[in-house]
Amino acid sequence: MGFAPGVRNVVLMSTTGAPADPLAALGTLPGVSESVESVRKAVDRVYGHRIMRRRSTAVTSEAALRGARGSAALSGADWALEEVRRRTDFGADDEARVVGAALRLSAEAGQLLSIWRQSPLRVLARLHLVAAAAKDDEVGRPRQAGERVDEPLIELPLPSAADVSGRLEGLSELVIAGSSAPALVTAAVVHGELLALRPFASHNGLIARTAERIVLIGSGLDPKSICPAEVGHAELGRAAYLAALDGYVSGTPEGMAAWITHCGRAVELGARESTAVCEALQRGAA
Repeated sequence: MGFAPGVRNVVLMSTTGAPADPLAALGTLPGVSESVESVRKAVDRVYGHRIMRRRSTAVTSEAALRGARGSAALSGADWALEEVRRRTDFGADDEARVVGAALRLSAEAGQLLSIWRQSPLRVLARLHLVAAAAKDDEVGRPRQAGERVDEPLIELPLPSAADVSGRLEGLSELVIAGSSAPALVTAAVVHGELLALRPFASHNGLIARTAERIVLIGSGLDPKSICPAEVGHAELGRAAYLAALDGYVSGTPEGMAAWITHCGRAVELGARESTAVCEALQRGAA
């Protein structure tokens, strides 16, 4: 099975033979269990807000908008929230197309939950179709040998098309098999692996962050999708994001733990953002 190097390395250090649940080993890394607990408390707090009993749909809608804005910012289109809310034309220039793609992906994520656990590769292909909004031959399938990748903000060495194919299959098998690992761990591995692989010709960062959201929703950690990790990733900043991704790609236990806890902090900040939305709704200010 084509495990990600980080997953494989930690598994080999923690067990012998073929592990039945390889992601579980990642949950035992230093600092990860504390991050998982901190995320759970942050999510529980926002779900316990009194406004969630009668305005949860409004909170979900606002979280989707703010999550899309944050994801677009990490892909080079750092627009103000009100600009994202106001605009209707997302085809005028490169930044507008990135924001439009992020908004479409945010809207699509909730429609793919039932498919994800049975066929994550189908979902990823669908996400690329939605993001690209084009009919090119490269759209909706992993890249082939010799095809270029438009992902200028991720400067890591690009895996070969053959490596992408094997590791995508390995990731798919992990998702389908399920895991006792906390949702944060699974979401972080899916996110990190897709960023490391950049399996499509374009929009890989947006797709990776959408896949993280799908895992968090489908796992039951954030079933109403009100804790947008994309907001947190953007708030923590691109430099910290890329440094944490370097840790994932390194495959060391320390690097993997740093990436997972970084993703955990992003979820906490997303929960804090939605708590602020709840407070504004309660005051009648939003």
